[in-house]
Amino acid sequence: MTDTPEYTPPKVWTWDAESGGKFASINRPIAGPTSEKELPVGKHPLQLYSLATPNGVKVTMMLEELLAAGHTGAEYDAWIINIGEGDQFGSGFVDVNPNSKIPALMDHSGDAPQRVFESGSILLYLAEKFGAFLPTDPAQRTEALSWLFWQMGSAPYLGGGFGHFYAYAPEKFEYPINRFAMETKRQLDVMDRHLAENEHFSGDYSIADMAIWAWYGQLVLGRLYSAAEFLDVTSYKNVLRWAEAIDARPATTRGRMVNRAFGDDLSMQLHERHDASDFDTKTQDKIEAAKG
Repeated sequence: MTDTPEYTPPKVWTWDAESGGKFASINRPIAGPTSEKELPVGKHPLQLYSLATPNGVKVTMMLEELLAAGHTGAEYDAWIINIGEGDQFGSGFVDVNPNSKIPALMDHSGDAPQRVFESGSILLYLAEKFGAFLPTDPAQRTEALSWLFWQMGSAPYLGGGFGHFYAYAPEKFEYPINRFAMETKRQLDVMDRHLAENEHFSGDYSIADMAIWAWYGQLVLGRLYSAAEFLDVTSYKNVLRWAEAIDARPATTRGRMVNRAFGDDLSMQLHERHDASDFDTKTQDKIEAAKG
């Protein structure tokens, strides 16, 4: 263990804005907007406000899969929400998601605009709206939803727990890293045992797979926290097989690109998406090249 002095909590906690590490500037203990800022609205009924974090990737994967399957009504505009600059606290975004987290969706196709927030809720909303990527058999549907909500409940241990203390916390502490590494590996083992006997999480490829892949698939493929070796991900052979198969889907590649504004590969960055042709003409490498 480290020899860091033991922390004694005060009787009443108070917020220290300088103690939050890398993301101190975007974390706060209250809700609500910090500025007046309207959201842009494009030409399609579906308006997505997001960033290509794992939770954002879930939804863009789904939208691209729907379009690939011929659901033309799933055409969408995707607007980037830069959480590092506090875009999620603008009044327009807070109107769509009072929790100020990406992704958030507005559906303008009905008599009145419908807001949808929380990535799992958006996946379920789109699956039911288009009748796709969710089993119709009651038993398989229930299984798919169980795995979807398993991911929603489990990922905070991976992201806010392991990822935070392993990759982002201003100081490394053995206890929280060990605690959340253990839980992450337990979750990978849960997945590995299920996938030993199943190609997907319930029947055919579904929103359950998309939700889980965005976090755990990218983790075992070495794309989250540079932690693949630390977590010995190659020992989860069934998870790797499943992750690689989903990674090979063209819609997965496109979904990963939308609202991505980070990483060294500029060809994988499509900051905004308003048309399918944008993947060919408006990725960041092409925009930078055009600037000369």
